Parts: sequence; structure tokens; C-alpha cells
Amino acid sequence: MTVWIWILLALLVIGGAIALVVVGSRNLSGEEKDPLMSRLAEFSERGELTSLEEIELSQPFSDRVIVPVLQRIGDISTRFTPQKLLEETSRKIELAGNPMRLEAATFLASRFVVAIFFGGLLFLISAIAPESSTAPNPLVIVPLFTLIGFFFPQLWLQGKINARQQEVFKAMPDALDLLTICVEAGLGFDAAMSKVSEKWENELSFAFGRAIREVQLGKLRREALKDMADRIGLAEMTSFIAAVIQSEQLGVSMSKVLRIQSEQMRVKRRQAAEEKAHKAPVKMMIPMAFLIFPAIMIVLLTPAMFKLLNTFADL
Repeated sequence: MTVWIWILLALLVIGGAIALVVVGSRNLSGEEKDPLMSRLAEFSERGELTSLEEIELSQPFSDRVIVPVLQRIGDISTRFTPQKLLEETSRKIELAGNPMRLEAATFLASRFVVAIFFGGLLFLISAIAPESSTAPNPLVIVPLFTLIGFFFPQLWLQGKINARQQEVFKAMPDALDLLTICVEAGLGFDAAMSKVSEKWENELSFAFGRAIREVQLGKLRREALKDMADRIGLAEMTSFIAAVIQSEQLGVSMSKVLRIQSEQMRVKRRQAAEEKAHKAPVKMMIPMAFLIFPAIMIVLLTPAMFKLLNTFADL
């Protein structure tokens, strides 16, 4: 009877994880408007007269039930979460580009949900699997995977941050070349950034497009550029923005500054590639010593060992 209770709990945990995936896919689609209002506008354009209850029931189950429940859980967890932790989490989510459009409280709550999912799944497997002397102890493996599940969202977020910064770092030299060409052709810096934003679809172009929209909404250009550098969190981008702001304040030619920054970025990218090339042999030593060399020794020495055994057997 106890096993079936744990199976039911595990199914509930799996359902919660599926709900998180559904919410993530919904957020990744870029839908930021109220779905109820959008459907009301759609029915109004069609000229169909219907009630708000019918419009609400026409929404998907995830929008009607799952999303409000998860948002409520995030609101409750905010009361017990330190403000400093919320700010640090919001900062990391911003550095990652907010890939799932999650708030800090919801992300912190997801760590506990994933931990319960990992632990419940391993407990379910250990409860259903037949007993064996070689099987690992559930009292050890379940807490271990629960701990892994608790830190897994944080590792995933840090991986997103590193990938985004690496993508921006690789795209900066080409983007600065295009900025230089546009400025030398007579365009302003804002118009040149718009051209870069239209030319590519990567994290750097998205950052440029957001900065341009902020400038169009009334924010000062230097503040918009500083905020863009803070959202990326890359030292090279911060240096580039500082050089642009300084050239604007001192009246230095923008094309010269952009050309110098472009050359420096290409040098840094080449140096980073050379650094990785020099680290490759050191990183290859461990798999070669423990995986490749033993296999080669077995292939080479096994025939000789059989010949020696046959020779000693004949004696």
C-alpha cells in the first residue's frame, strides 16, 4: 500500500514538472499580452457576441489553471525569500537574456520543484525495481539526486549566461566592422546600430535593438548603452561602450574610435582562440591516459601475451 502512495506522489511531481515545461514553452513563444484580452479583441474583430466566461473557457488549460497556480506559488515564495537573493537572481536571469521569461521568485521556486522531481523519480524507480544486492542504496542515491535537482536550474542558468556572452564576444568584431562602415558612409551611430540589428539575428543584434528602442522612448543614449552593457555583463562590451561614450563627450571622431575598437576585438578574439588551442593538449591528456592508451595497450599486447602463454604451456 505504501508503494502505491509513493507512486501517486511521484506522478503528481511528474505532472508538476510537465506543467513547468508547458509554461516554459509558452513563455518562449514570446507571448507577453494578456491571453484573455487578446481573445476578446479577436472575437470583437470577428463581430461575434459572446460572454467573458466562454472566452475564458476557450483558452488552453495551461493558461487557465497551471500558469495562475505557478504564479501564485511564486508570489507566496517571494514573502520568504531575501531581497538580496531576489536581486541576484534577477540579475542572472537578465544576463542570460531571460530565456523563459521567468521572474526571480518563480525561478527560485522551480529549484525546489526540480529537486522534488529528481528525488521522487529516483525513489519511484527504487521502489518498483526488484531488490538486488548490487543495486545502490536508495537512502544514498535519492538524497544525492534531490541535491542535483536543486542545483540543476542554477547550473542551467549559468550555462545560458556563458553561452550568451560567448555569442556576443564572437559577434562583436563583425558588428563593429559594420558599425564602422555605416558611420563612415554618413549614418549616425543610432542608425548604424539599427542596421546591425536588422542585419543579424543574434544576442548582440537583439541587445542593439533594445537599446535603440529605449533611446526612441526618451532615454539618454549613454544611459541606454550603459544599461545594454550591464545586461550583457561582458568586459569587452563594457570597454566598447565606455569608449563610445567618451568619444561622444570629447568630440572625437566616432569612425576612428569604432575602427580601433574593431581591431582590438579581432586581436582579442584571435588571442582567445590561441589560448584555447594551447589548452587543448593538456585537456586531452586525461582521456588519452585513462581511455585511449589502455585500449591501445590491450590491442597490442594481447596477441603477444597469448603467444607467451602458449610457449610456456608447451614447455
